[in-house]
Amino acid sequence: WDWSVGWAGVHGGHVERTDGDAGKDARGPKEWVGAPRMTVPTFRGDQPRLGYPRTSGDAPDQQHRPQPVDALGAPRVRCVMMPYKFTAQESLDDAAACAKALGVAYEIIPIAPAVEGLEKALAPAFAGKPRDVTEENLQARARGTILMAISNKFNLMVVTTGNKSEMSVGYATLYGDMNGGFNPIKDLYKSEVFRLSRLRNDWKPANALGPDGVVIPDNIITRPPTAELRENQKDEDSLPPYNVLDAILERLVEREEPISAIVAAGFAHDTVVRIERMLNIAEYKRRQAAPGVKVTLKNFGRDRRYPITNRFRDSGAPLPSPDTSLVTGQPVKTEAFDF
Repeated sequence: WDWSVGWAGVHGGHVERTDGDAGKDARGPKEWVGAPRMTVPTFRGDQPRLGYPRTSGDAPDQQHRPQPVDALGAPRVRCVMMPYKFTAQESLDDAAACAKALGVAYEIIPIAPAVEGLEKALAPAFAGKPRDVTEENLQARARGTILMAISNKFNLMVVTTGNKSEMSVGYATLYGDMNGGFNPIKDLYKSEVFRLSRLRNDWKPANALGPDGVVIPDNIITRPPTAELRENQKDEDSLPPYNVLDAILERLVEREEPISAIVAAGFAHDTVVRIERMLNIAEYKRRQAAPGVKVTLKNFGRDRRYPITNRFRDSGAPLPSPDTSLVTGQPVKTEAFDF
């Protein structure tokens, strides 16, 4: 397998804009040179055909579509829409429009028979229990099972979804939407996914095999994110707005700042404490996630290594000042190191 970079460049893991004319150079619009790069995986060599059988109305899912198309061409990409009773008509319309713009094979497989069959099988075990997130996760797991079955039957690879925002706080379903062999945006925060979606509509990378022009309908980018696992569900029912969430996560993950420093920067204490806890307890999910390309200053797995379980909790109290009495001004020579 060969990996190639296909969007903008990286400059120390931070966004850097260039003043002046926002024209284009070999790497794309000048205002994006230095921005966290979006990577396009090119599975070549022994991978004769890449399958991409997943799509829904949310931007990260649709944002994935141009990547395999740009890397391999539309004939080697396949998309499957898997609606349920909570899937809005605009999600169906947006998915079809995106598939048409990219020129990829597209089909619809309703998941109602699978979900209802699972609920019927589980009814005796769940007797007397109210409906909760368990039934919501059955929908994601039914979709994941369908995708893996298509993968097995046709020798295709499932390109999974889940950006760094979602993977940080565990906003994903094991053995459901986390199914797949590769995730090209797992190290990009959701805010970056939206920005790069707009970029791809305005500019096609050099040597990309996908079409020019708008390939991601604007409604996918502007519509409030939703997993559509229950009636009128929105991501903000469970999470802060992504511009707030991503700013907190960047401080927790990339900078490893304590809660007190993040609160001092202007973020709400209760929100920071909750996000920090979600980040810590989701480690077990991240250990089971599909691989992806490192894009940011510190990715999960290789750079940020934390145990799956630990009893440490940041109370949010300010850290004590360094004990200056311990500083002599001269380095101490030890037997282990020769200064």
